[in-house]
Amino acid sequence: MRDIVGRYGFHPNHSGFIPCPFHKEKTASMKIYPDSYYCFGCGEHGDIFSFIMDMENQTFREVFLSLGGTYKEETYRDKIAKYHAVKEQEQRKKKRMIHERKRKDNQVLIDIYREGYQRSQPFSEAWADCYHALQYQLYLHEILNQQEGQRSAE
Repeated sequence: MRDIVGRYGFHPNHSGFIPCPFHKEKTASMKIYPDSYYCFGCGEHGDIFSFIMDMENQTFREVFLSLGGTYKEETYRDKIAKYHAVKEQEQRKKKRMIHERKRKDNQVLIDIYREGYQRSQPFSEAWADCYHALQYQLYLHEILNQQEGQRSAE
């Protein structure tokens, strides 16, 4: 910020104050901070861009370019790339939500079959059904956890 005000002939004193260029005043009432300014006399404040915009009566784009910024219009290719990136991100989020839902459903089934297995008479038909269903759900649980591990590695 000091470099910018220096371009207009203002040199901040040891406390960082200069006379405000936006209102007629002889005393130094504008404080220059590393990335902004504030006038205690008229209340004018802003950053590097707004200072030059007010001094030069230019638009933000003109000031940005004059300070060496690069600006280009978004091309059709850029818009398509952005569209595909957004769609891909939405797909990943949707897949994550589906995967999380499968894991929750799997955990509910594990709990149900484990409870049925523990409450059933050993070696009864209900016990055997719950045991086999529980083993299958534990197998699916392992697969779901492996898939999540692969997903987090990506």
